[in-house]
Amino acid sequence: MDPPHLDIELDGRNLDPSDLDRTYGHPLHVRIAPQLIDRVRAAREHVERHVSNDRPMYGINTGFAQLCDRRIPADQLDALQENLLLSHAVGVGDPVPDEIVRWMLLFKGHALALGHSGIRNETLALLLDLINHDLLPLVPQKGSLGASGDLAPLAHLCLPIIGRGRVRVAGDTVEAAEALRRHQLTPRRLGAKEGLALINGTQFMTAYGAALCVRARRACETADLLAAMTIDAVHGRVAPFDERLHQLRPHPGAIAVARNIRQWLGNTTGRTDPSATQRVQDPYSIRCVPQVHGAVRDVVDHVQTVVLRDINSVTDNPVVMSNGDVVSGGSFHGEPVALALDYLACALAELASISERRQYLLINDGRYGLPVGLIADGGLNSGLLITQYTSAALVAENKILCHPASVDSIPTAGGQEDHVSMGATAAVKCWQVMDNLEIVLATELITAAQALDFTPAERQGPAIRRVHDAIRRRIPPCQCDRLLCDDLTQARAMSRSQELLRHRGG
Repeated sequence: MDPPHLDIELDGRNLDPSDLDRTYGHPLHVRIAPQLIDRVRAAREHVERHVSNDRPMYGINTGFAQLCDRRIPADQLDALQENLLLSHAVGVGDPVPDEIVRWMLLFKGHALALGHSGIRNETLALLLDLINHDLLPLVPQKGSLGASGDLAPLAHLCLPIIGRGRVRVAGDTVEAAEALRRHQLTPRRLGAKEGLALINGTQFMTAYGAALCVRARRACETADLLAAMTIDAVHGRVAPFDERLHQLRPHPGAIAVARNIRQWLGNTTGRTDPSATQRVQDPYSIRCVPQVHGAVRDVVDHVQTVVLRDINSVTDNPVVMSNGDVVSGGSFHGEPVALALDYLACALAELASISERRQYLLINDGRYGLPVGLIADGGLNSGLLITQYTSAALVAENKILCHPASVDSIPTAGGQEDHVSMGATAAVKCWQVMDNLEIVLATELITAAQALDFTPAERQGPAIRRVHDAIRRRIPPCQCDRLLCDDLTQARAMSRSQELLRHRGG
């Protein structure tokens, strides 16, 4: 039995952030509006008209890459397109996560439905059938250079359309032909231009990019909450979050973060704690939360704009214009997305870095009167001392992963494709940075909650107290050494679910 699906209609409008947030991680049911069916049909008619001509036209009756000058006889054009998928399906590495594969299918369907790729409606319909039955092609992570499209990943993505490759169905991997048969779907024999339309595009890197933006926005909200918990635990000064201060340097992200911190802290009586009034300033990892967290938010906004622009674009080649002209260009080149994802990786690494510094303050610093390791009987027990080691290791790994992929290029195709974006590598690396960030934030959740155990409840802000209570219902305090790895898993699940954010408003 198919799992419940979320409905989405492709009607020519741009997919937007609300579409992404609503559909991320869910099975989908996609339908195409009648006006787009007509647009796809019109573009296909233009392609078939060109097929009947004897004039060479790239992607329709020629070879590809450095073989683009080789004419293909009319009776071999269908074989040419199937060969294209088979020859380009040379990806390697771990499978792409299911939520990314769903969006690769969705974004590819969305781009094809704009009516500039020249495929048949029947081919597009089978691509959407894969989404609607949650038949997720097995796509390896590695093999795309991010130019000429995400060729290898998209070839694997579209192999099931011709009855080849493998798919994941409800967690099991089966041959695509068998999965289609079970769902009474018939493989297609591709016509001229269709194979090229299927594998040309940026849908691998944009699917990663879109998912990263969703996860990054959620991580930013979680990071603000965790910073507020840490500030409450150490009775940090509130002056750095004064709205007037941030209006004098009005970066949008910093203004939003300072507002979040003020809302989380509320009218906390702990702000009048004598130890807080004696401190002129707190360390940067507390005092500069708006500047650092806010800069990350601004990067996420920028990257989301770039990624959504590409999702809603035609990234095929050649492109069929509405008047029937077929124009070859470089719309498949992933440079805009590659640069953006390298930028995002750096921002996410910084969010993890400042979180690790706050953890160090709580566990090791001593200036706030908290016991080393955040445990009363230190020495016999290490408490949370080593959790900061884990965060430090992941922050260090992120520094390596943040080397930009987009500054590299290896020419291919006999020099015809002499500059590539490496955007797919940027996407996969950024995904690893995001995974590391979520674990670092989960560690701060445990650490800040433990620090709050040493803060009287009446000195905690009301919202922070609600969050602390919610955490303690799921994760008990560490009163003596025990296995903490399960606590980290629980903390990561809580932060990813965003359930704690509901406590801000009461």
